[in-house]
Amino acid sequence: MSLNLRDYQEEAIQKLREGFAKGYKKQMLASPTGSGKTEIAIALLDAAKKKGTRSAMILDRIVLCDQTSTRLSSYDIDHGVLQAGHWRYRPYESIQVCSAQTLEKRNDFPDLKLMIIDEAHTTRKKTVEFIKANPDVMVVGLSATPFTKGLGKIYDNVVSTVTTKKLVDDGHLAPLKVFIAKEEINMEGAKKVAGEWSQDEVTTRALKITGDIVAEWISKTTEIFGGPRKTIVFCAGVAHGEDLAKKFKEAGYNFISISYKEDDDLKKKVIEDFSKPDTTIDGLIATDILTKGFDVPDVMIGVSARPFSKSLSSHIQQMGRVMRSSTDKKFALWLDHSGNFLRFRTDWEDIFENGVSELDDSKEKTKKELTPEEKTAAKCPKCGHIWPAKSDTCPSCGYKRERKSMVQSVAGSLHELDSGVNMDFKQKFWSMLQWHVRHKGWSESRAFATYKQRFGVWPKGLHNGTIPPDADCERYIYKSIRAYLYKTGRIK
Repeated sequence: MSLNLRDYQEEAIQKLREGFAKGYKKQMLASPTGSGKTEIAIALLDAAKKKGTRSAMILDRIVLCDQTSTRLSSYDIDHGVLQAGHWRYRPYESIQVCSAQTLEKRNDFPDLKLMIIDEAHTTRKKTVEFIKANPDVMVVGLSATPFTKGLGKIYDNVVSTVTTKKLVDDGHLAPLKVFIAKEEINMEGAKKVAGEWSQDEVTTRALKITGDIVAEWISKTTEIFGGPRKTIVFCAGVAHGEDLAKKFKEAGYNFISISYKEDDDLKKKVIEDFSKPDTTIDGLIATDILTKGFDVPDVMIGVSARPFSKSLSSHIQQMGRVMRSSTDKKFALWLDHSGNFLRFRTDWEDIFENGVSELDDSKEKTKKELTPEEKTAAKCPKCGHIWPAKSDTCPSCGYKRERKSMVQSVAGSLHELDSGVNMDFKQKFWSMLQWHVRHKGWSESRAFATYKQRFGVWPKGLHNGTIPPDADCERYIYKSIRAYLYKTGRIK
């Protein structure tokens, strides 16, 4: 089988080469889940091999090494798997596939010139030390979510050539049909560790709505598909996963919970069975096992039942598992019991529309919780579907809401809806915000957020020229700051 790359994949390779030519030895390839990062990596490895350059692909788990080895073999590319006892142990090959653990144990990779790191947002101390100790080795990190703190100190260039929106528009990914469940895991007052809710707290609270999760799944699958479809459930912990599997079984459905407790071979067999078109498994349940190396395109439903306070990466990785395209798959259903979709909606819409252009670890900060009123306003009161931007009609059930005014104030927040405001006015306002970026020390993300707050959409098709703000712009900024301070309780 020949390796045929899409245009944006070819462009990514070209930009990486240009980056190396400019002296950027450590580069991050930021590309959405399902965009074919592995194919790009294989093309780079094969090109290095043809030049006589020794290269390596570093993966997070041994099972992923086997998957990557299989992909290389499908393209007839000779390589070795650097693991003692592995049937493809061929240390003489110029392409080596190995786990991060193997790299750490060796602490040396003679004559290595190119190293590609999968899931590079998951930083490992020893791997980072290896990178820094070998400044002449060219490094390419692969990630759909490069938001981990400190990545900017490891990688000196970011390459991104396609957005999630573009992949959806072109049919390479399936769009999400999102429903905000009636019963959400209540994390009010929950203990946090390093800004994230503690595992014990999440599991304990999630167990309280297990029955609701199962009932909601039955209701929505029956309503939308007429019966069960392949499902993955992201649970809150081992006990929660086991309880979910039990209650699904009691309802007559075959869901299997997998965790670190099971043997790797058993988990591999379960996933292989689930991947078959005629599988008898209705769904898999896990915490984070399904967020890495899980590639089952015909999964139709994702259930979010593990709340995150700040981990935007985990939220996006989970959604990406159900967005892979498949024959006759017009959309993927996302049932949110965690509150994550609304919690991370602003960041997700930005990434969906604009992609990733910098290593911005500010996105991985604890998010403010929405008020009950804000959550209610964000979904259809009839069916629970998320309200789409710039529409007053629910795309799921057809319910119409009344637009009361151009400016909508919800619980102290200010949000000006996009009601046909012309592009000249939008450009003028954006240029004024850019003036604040240049002269008042604003971050670009603040300018983006202020624009989105006023018009309900992200800035698109606008240039970054600057003009001094007029009275209307300053008045709006003042009001938005006041609304924020009121909302956060800093003023009464």
